[in-house]
Amino acid sequence: MLVAANLVPLAGVLFFGWSVFATLLLFWVENVIVGAFNVLRILVAGPRVGAMWAAKLFMIPFFTFHYGMFVTVHGIFVLSLFGGGAAGRGFPTPTIFWQAVQAAGIAPAASGLALSHAVSFAFNYIGAGQYKTALLPALMFRPYGQVMVLHVVILVGGFLVAKLGSPLIPLALLVVLKTGLDLSGHLREHAAGPLDPHAPDLLGLI
Repeated sequence: MLVAANLVPLAGVLFFGWSVFATLLLFWVENVIVGAFNVLRILVAGPRVGAMWAAKLFMIPFFTFHYGMFVTVHGIFVLSLFGGGAAGRGFPTPTIFWQAVQAAGIAPAASGLALSHAVSFAFNYIGAGQYKTALLPALMFRPYGQVMVLHVVILVGGFLVAKLGSPLIPLALLVVLKTGLDLSGHLREHAAGPLDPHAPDLLGLI
């Protein structure tokens, strides 16, 4: 499912003429999806441990604010630098982001990515019983390693693509690289125990 979901933007680049902006915006949307599912992971973690529920009252709002601001700033960069004025004036609202997604024609692809993460959540986290032994500190920092790497890859790659006259091949390479990073992180996570606080996250960053 992970590889199939990442092939959607590759198909968009190769066969439907997706622009740099459309591709980067889709990757940004996935970061939002990752954060939303991480909130669900925290919420259902350790349901029989009463003390964890008290910690969740602090952790869920804190993560939502901190990660939300982190991703929002990245989204503003994508809109401002590659969106051709899509950000408009002032601070972009969720409506502006949604309108940009619709205008770029990536709403179906975003739904596919959401489905991929939903399947992983249902089968790996819930179905395999990982939620029973999940540790809140590990969950709190779980998305940041992947997102930090993706931010660097996406922004640097986006600038390089934007500078080239024919962005088709660089865009395709960017999608392939992002897919490789996702797959590497997934395999490392499940091989080492995804919720072990000492387990390395994507590329061993955390």
